[in-house]
Amino acid sequence: MLASPAMLPAARPAHAETAPDRLLALADRCVQCGLCLPACPTYGLERSEAESPRGRIALARAWALDTIAPTETADSHLDHCLGCRSCEAVCPAGVQYGEFLLEARNRQRERRPPGWQQRFAEWLAARPALLARLLGFYRRAFGLLPVKLRRLPKPVTSSAARLPQLAQHRESVALFTGCVARPYEAGLREAVARLCALSGIDVRIPVQQTCCGALHAHAGNTRESERLASRNRSAFADAGTVLTLATGCHEAVGHSLRGSVETVDAIAFVHRLGGKLPFRECSERVALHLPCTQRNVVKSVAATRDLLHRVPGLTIVELTAGYGCCGAAGTQMLLDPVQADAYRASLVEQFECSGATRLLSANIGCRLHLANAIAQPVQHPLEFLASLT
Repeated sequence: MLASPAMLPAARPAHAETAPDRLLALADRCVQCGLCLPACPTYGLERSEAESPRGRIALARAWALDTIAPTETADSHLDHCLGCRSCEAVCPAGVQYGEFLLEARNRQRERRPPGWQQRFAEWLAARPALLARLLGFYRRAFGLLPVKLRRLPKPVTSSAARLPQLAQHRESVALFTGCVARPYEAGLREAVARLCALSGIDVRIPVQQTCCGALHAHAGNTRESERLASRNRSAFADAGTVLTLATGCHEAVGHSLRGSVETVDAIAFVHRLGGKLPFRECSERVALHLPCTQRNVVKSVAATRDLLHRVPGLTIVELTAGYGCCGAAGTQMLLDPVQADAYRASLVEQFECSGATRLLSANIGCRLHLANAIAQPVQHPLEFLASLT
């Protein structure tokens, strides 16, 4: 299915900009060595060459050259890509697979309109206030819905974060809230504000911000993605630093601000605060899930580990089963739940065998998907750490 929030480029390579065909320029970097196959979750699950990065590159390249005609089956291989970009991390030729996938899906959308569910998801994500109201209805009706319709966990009761009062003449940062995260992350927003306040930094939330547009870009809807990016540029125009809470949104936000504002993963920002944040002892055993976007795009894994290791007595178990990918992949967990659940299963099994009492993950999509399969608390690492200050 479409969309993993992991692929928006911060900058485009000069060779791709000047090439007659940008997709071919990106595809021709691939030397077909196959070193990406062992790192690819879809290849690992299906054991099909067409479900591998080099297989998808070969398909899209052939379409661009008109050597083969697109088919429904071949299109499905492009749809199934999770956009985890684990292939980029091991590619000896430096293939920018995220860039390639965006371009390939953009062309795919031009010749094959998306289904109504994908279009509705994009329309709703672009209207965060309406989405929050609908999720409020979902929360109240949750107990009456059949299990197969509970594709998201029950939202928390309050969607309004109680941020500390802004002080005059103090450093401040702006917080990006996203779309679906708004009703689910009130506690996290409070936690980040508290951690920053302990270091003399205020947090503010610009009200005109909107969805980051990753969901749209990764489904080939470039026009809507750029429209949302423009709105976010205006909303954060006077911000010096913007913190992101979801690793799946981070690159999209940075792309929309185009370097005019520093975009920092909230985990990396809190890590910068160093010893200003003493954490009290905690003898708990927690499981740490490292989202694909955190490992391959944002690269705040080391900061996450270091912050958690500062907690005296804490035992950390990292979940690595099944390539570490939960399969949420943007809208895939909603539009292709069978496939998404297949990727999640090994992580859930590892968690249940770990003896951990809670699960920590830095991406909202991963947390929602994982929380629907386990009974223990699922939190962002910063929300857990704030509870120990």
